[in-house]
Amino acid sequence: MDVQRNQLFFPATFQELFGEWAGCPDGIPFAGGTQLLRFQGKWAPNIPRNIFCLDKLEELHRITRTERYLEIGAMVKLNEIIGLGKIVPEVFTRCLEGIGGLQIRNLATIGGNICNGSRRSDASAPMIALDAHYELRAAAAARWISASRFSGHPGPLPINPQELLTRIRIPLDPWDYSLYKKFKPSSSGEGGGVMVFIVRNQKNILTNIRLVFAGALVLQDRNTETLLIGKRLPLDRKNARSFVEHWESYLSSLTVPLDGFLQDNIVNFIETGLLSLSD
Repeated sequence: MDVQRNQLFFPATFQELFGEWAGCPDGIPFAGGTQLLRFQGKWAPNIPRNIFCLDKLEELHRITRTERYLEIGAMVKLNEIIGLGKIVPEVFTRCLEGIGGLQIRNLATIGGNICNGSRRSDASAPMIALDAHYELRAAAAARWISASRFSGHPGPLPINPQELLTRIRIPLDPWDYSLYKKFKPSSSGEGGGVMVFIVRNQKNILTNIRLVFAGALVLQDRNTETLLIGKRLPLDRKNARSFVEHWESYLSSLTVPLDGFLQDNIVNFIETGLLSLSD
C-alpha cells in the first residue's frame, strides 16, 4: 500500500512518534522550523510531504539540573536557555546570544541547531569544548554520544534513520576564563564559524584548556592543548608563542586547506586569548 502524503502529525508520546514514523519513514521531525524555512522567500514555502511536529512531546521541553550536570531537552528554545542565567556556562550563553536576532532565538531550538547537517552550527563549538553529551532515542532503545563524536568529524552526522536527539547533558565543571568569537564569512562566502577558548586553573596553574572551532568543519588539536597544562599564570610569552606555532602547524596540515581569511582569523583569536593569560 502506498504511504499517504501531505500529512502533519502531532505525537504526544515517544511511542506515538515512533509508531507513526515506522508507517511513514520519509517523515521529517519539525522543531522550531528556522532551518527548514531558511532562504525560502516564497509566499508558499517548500516543505516536506510528511512532518512530525515535536511540540507536544513534554520531555523534549524539560530542563533539569543536578550538582554535576545541566540537562536540556532538545525542544528548548535558545532564548529559554539564555534566560536560565548563571547556571549556564558563560561561553555557551555568549554563543547562543550570537545566533540570529531575538525573534529567531525565540523560535530556534537547541536540538535543531545541533542537528544542522549542512554545517556544524554555532552551538557545536561550546558543546564540544564543555564535553557535552547527547541522548539519541529510537523506537527500541536510547544511546548517549559525546558532542565531539557527534559533530567533530566531517560528513553526515552519526544519527540513524528514525532516531531523534532528545536531551543535551552539559557538565557544570567550573571554567575560570572563556573567550568566544563568531567569524563572518569572507567576501567570497567562505570562512564563517564560531570559536571558543576556555581555561581552568588552580592556584595560578593551568589545569585544563579547550580551543574549538566549528563551521564547515570542526577544528580541535588536543595534542597542542596539553602543551600548556601545568604552566603557571601569568603565562610565559615563550610558551604562548609555542602554542600558537603548534596551532599554525596543525592548520597547515589539514587535508582540506582552509581559506586564508579564516586561518588568519583563527590565529588572531588564539593570540588574543593567550594574551589575556600572559605577563
